[in-house]
Amino acid sequence: MFKFIKSDIPASIVVFFVALPLCLGIALASGAPLFSGVIAGIIGGVLVGGLSGSKIGVSGPAAGLAAIVLTAIGALGGYENFLVAVVLGGIIQIVFGILKAGVIGYYFPSSVIKGMLTGIGIIIILKQIPHFFGYDSDPEGDWAFFQVDGENTFSEILNTINNISPGATLIAIIGLSILLLWDKVLSKKGKVFQIIQGPLVAVAIGIIFYVLTQNSEVLAISKDHLVSVPVPDDFSSFVGQFSFPNFSAITNPQVWITAFTIALVASLETLLCVEATDKLDPHKNVTPTNRELLAQGAGNIVSGLIGGLPITQVIVRSSANIQSGGRTKLSAIIHGFLLLISVIMIPTLLNKIPLSVLAAILFIVGFKLAKPALFIKMYKLGWKQSIPFFVTVIGIVFTDLLVGISLGLAVGIVVILLKSYQNSHFLHIEDNSDGKHKIKMTLAEEVTFFNKGAILKELDNLPQNTYLELDVLKTRFLDYDIIEILEDFSHKAKERNIDIKLISKRGVVENPPSYIEFFEQRPKSNVSLS
Repeated sequence: MFKFIKSDIPASIVVFFVALPLCLGIALASGAPLFSGVIAGIIGGVLVGGLSGSKIGVSGPAAGLAAIVLTAIGALGGYENFLVAVVLGGIIQIVFGILKAGVIGYYFPSSVIKGMLTGIGIIIILKQIPHFFGYDSDPEGDWAFFQVDGENTFSEILNTINNISPGATLIAIIGLSILLLWDKVLSKKGKVFQIIQGPLVAVAIGIIFYVLTQNSEVLAISKDHLVSVPVPDDFSSFVGQFSFPNFSAITNPQVWITAFTIALVASLETLLCVEATDKLDPHKNVTPTNRELLAQGAGNIVSGLIGGLPITQVIVRSSANIQSGGRTKLSAIIHGFLLLISVIMIPTLLNKIPLSVLAAILFIVGFKLAKPALFIKMYKLGWKQSIPFFVTVIGIVFTDLLVGISLGLAVGIVVILLKSYQNSHFLHIEDNSDGKHKIKMTLAEEVTFFNKGAILKELDNLPQNTYLELDVLKTRFLDYDIIEILEDFSHKAKERNIDIKLISKRGVVENPPSYIEFFEQRPKSNVSLS
């Protein structure tokens, strides 16, 4: 875990600056104590990060649960009663993990996952525009189209026009310029610019700007546009920020209904994020989904016991971690400790960070998730990939994450059903080792994204120094998702000294450099091999 510490520490600092306002904003949007969001961020980083099998995933309070939390606190008669549901939800998640429910994550098609990442990228950019210009009517972390302040995503942007803060806007532009300069120029000039990340410099300049312009009539930044971490007067007041569950409410049926809702939604969001982060990961690590559910369940139990919000793996912080060069779970763990140390040691300093500078950091994260080139690529892949992708993007932007994913998945299922696949024996393994680790894998006539889980498992279980014969002679329909799996596996095969002999009607190839180029000269949504 400490092998890539030089990469993980800078990445953890970036994740910390992204996580801090989100933890506070999600707590505010949830109608919960502000410190509850920080607790969830700390537990998500330190505990869940340590237990998880994901190398680059980051956990914490999730925007997708904010509406559920807000409703539940009122319905259950107080925050302490709600915490009982969080603890029970964590126990239910552990049961999900024991029952191996994590396999559900493999049944989301690639086009929907890409649509999810792109949609979230667009949402980040749209939601940060008001904060960038110093207008903070809607709290950080409210990702839904219909906002808690009564506006929607686009009306909030229009309202910003009449509420621009010159000082906040100026330091946001300066911060964005620093980030772009660091990313495009300075990071390539020397190791010092890789160790000291641009976001850290942008935040430091933001604090200095706030301090120097406090007395300016034009450039002064109002305190409601700064990070707002609770500042305890002494140790006892710090401890007083923790809440504890009222277990006498455990007999209330509504508590159990809320617990199951939290467990189900948190598990789905986590599994979706796991699929998305694994796809973003340049090193193509595969996260064990059942272990992830166990880790999330443990995190929610502890978070609920000490007054924290429900926890899931979250894509914004995870993608920031990947984009900043995080390599192992150490970056997630360190970010959790940074949250803990900062709220204890330097809450006053944190409260001098302008939200517009943090908005600039999130702009970069959002743009990298929703690059314009991806829209063109998905369009060229054909309607079977592009329609679920665009439906997911539009659904996320105009509703929320889970609704958008559900719409994209529904369309993806319809598209697959149109192919009328009826072959259940899609995978046949022959072990011809004879002491030589020679394995033959034969794919059936039709292989779809529903078969991702089994194929991923078989490939992941191949021992080192294996000679794999991959036979697709009888395969007439090969989903593009499966081709992507083979493409990703080819990178890991080199590291594990696995040689691949691809046998098809198009010829026999040893260790093809690109499966995508082999199966199709130009991109399509799937491949017909007949």
